[in-house]
Amino acid sequence: MSFAGSHRHASIARKFGLALLLGAAVLTTAVQARGLPSELGTVALARLPEQAQQTERLIRSGGPFPYSKDGTVFGNRERQLPREKRGYYREYTVKTPGSRDRGPRRIVCGGEKPAAPDACYYTADHYASFKRIVN
Repeated sequence: MSFAGSHRHASIARKFGLALLLGAAVLTTAVQARGLPSELGTVALARLPEQAQQTERLIRSGGPFPYSKDGTVFGNRERQLPREKRGYYREYTVKTPGSRDRGPRRIVCGGEKPAAPDACYYTADHYASFKRIVN
């Protein structure tokens, strides 16, 4: 192979490599912008507001719950939580002092057994963001 042919192949390889890097950068930016579940942080149960700790205890004991919507299926339409089949997640209200309605705070738990969930997540901003609850 001549020097020109070798140089042309190296140039094509560099361009291909650059295209791959650019594609990865665009994909990474899109993933970050969507806030996919891999970016969820954690929060210790003890660091949550007392009302959230009370709700978590109610979940583990199977209720009774103060709101009729507590324990209903959470659809994960915002796709902030890991994708699971419909019916996997259930939502529970965390009382917000001074709020005249249910307020923005929730705990969403996933698993086959509602009183023994695989994982629970806390949101203080009505599903805009979540943190996985850890003990």
